[in-house]
Amino acid sequence: MIALAGTIGTGFFLSSGRAISQSGLLGALIGYLVTGAVAGVVTLSIAEMGALVPLNGGIVRYSGYWVDPGLSFANGWNLVYSYSVSMPAEIVAATVLVEFWITINSAIWITIFGVLMLLSGFCVIRIYGEMEFGFSLMKIALIVGVNLMALVITCCGGPNHEPIGFKYWKRPGPFVQYLGIDGSLGQFLGVWTAMNNALYAYSGIESITVAAAETRSPRRAIPNAAKRIFERHRLTATVISIFMLGLVVPSDDPNLSHYSGTASTSPIVIAAKRAGIKVVPSVINAVIITSAWSSGNSNVLSGSRVLYGLAKDDLAPRIFTKLNRFSVPWVAITMYGVLMCLAYLTVSSTASIVFDWLQDLVSISTLVNWLTILVTYLRFFYGCEKQGISRKSLPWAVPFQPYISWASMILCILLLVTGGYVSFIHGHWSNESFVSSYINIPIFFILYFSYKYIKKTKIVALEDIPIRGFIDSYIQSPEPEAKPKSKLRKLNFLWS
Repeated sequence: MIALAGTIGTGFFLSSGRAISQSGLLGALIGYLVTGAVAGVVTLSIAEMGALVPLNGGIVRYSGYWVDPGLSFANGWNLVYSYSVSMPAEIVAATVLVEFWITINSAIWITIFGVLMLLSGFCVIRIYGEMEFGFSLMKIALIVGVNLMALVITCCGGPNHEPIGFKYWKRPGPFVQYLGIDGSLGQFLGVWTAMNNALYAYSGIESITVAAAETRSPRRAIPNAAKRIFERHRLTATVISIFMLGLVVPSDDPNLSHYSGTASTSPIVIAAKRAGIKVVPSVINAVIITSAWSSGNSNVLSGSRVLYGLAKDDLAPRIFTKLNRFSVPWVAITMYGVLMCLAYLTVSSTASIVFDWLQDLVSISTLVNWLTILVTYLRFFYGCEKQGISRKSLPWAVPFQPYISWASMILCILLLVTGGYVSFIHGHWSNESFVSSYINIPIFFILYFSYKYIKKTKIVALEDIPIRGFIDSYIQSPEPEAKPKSKLRKLNFLWS
């Protein structure tokens, strides 16, 4: 459950309003559905590799084994960059949410939330787990509660007793003519923009193997987590929530696109206000704040383990391997604490605008990471094929491969290349949008080719990919059988 809820941050709760206003109700639904499917394929692919090779660091380690050490170096630092931006983004989002009640100097709230995240990161992993379990329960309850609230409002159960049904799907309509472009092209661009917006909401879903070596029975737990996140929770909960919110919030509501620096742009709060519900918005806002704290904690955990893994493989300074008495990489966490100061950008700019900048940066680094995972998986797949290794000999194999990975990789490349397409439309040039959409691409290639040039690394040939040794280790060290569930434990389908 922690793997699921740790990735449910403010990306969904805040950026979904942006998607609905720019793409329309059906446009946002399609965008989140398609991007969610790609995220699911990425998660299943990394889980197959993690089940065979349960090492801390996840894709950073696998790409070095099965593709090229240069790719491991470049994507490792891409992930460090991603987590460095994700944590300030969550802090900024929490600041935006607090301003729903009171408006004071945002630096105060940034400091409070930053200190809380750092303290959580320095604690022993057991305390982190207990905290995240509680946060996860609240987030799942919020998702269920939001959908029930939307259903009640739709069926005229709100205080104003107004029946809604599919009224907003007729007027203003299911799609938006994005940027005022008429016809099907404007509608398509709206859907494409929603797919880019959804990247931030799904970022981090692939991190289930980052702490694989610290997981009990990883060859069974990792595939189970991947299947449950994809099938039951992350995709289903997000897509259904977008659909239900689309029933009760029209895409032309001015609060969706008005960046006021408060939580008034959240479609959940807007839905409750339009229905005349006075108390629920504050309750929902409070729970979303805990989700920002929780997602920030998850980023601290994952980011510090990635940096620790890089240092262990001599791809980062060795000082980041230092551990405290709780076996926590405290130097790595301290570095992320310093980078949290990026959130103080909100002191001189509207919080929601900074949140949008950081969201774009995280989205692009997420795409780069997804592409690295898919490329590494395809190398792993064809390596098995080249060496005559049957997929039945693996701890777990994803069906419909390699076709779903190829399709997802092509879509990711298209999203990466067109991420800042709006800047190229006449009259819509934006320096900030262009830089945040494309700055990560040249940085990644500079890191990759610089490392290859300095270290003289080569792409590992398919016949030389070390797969057989990991399979032998898996066969020689079987995991204990799972204990049968009691009758009561069978009821915990939401987080089992």
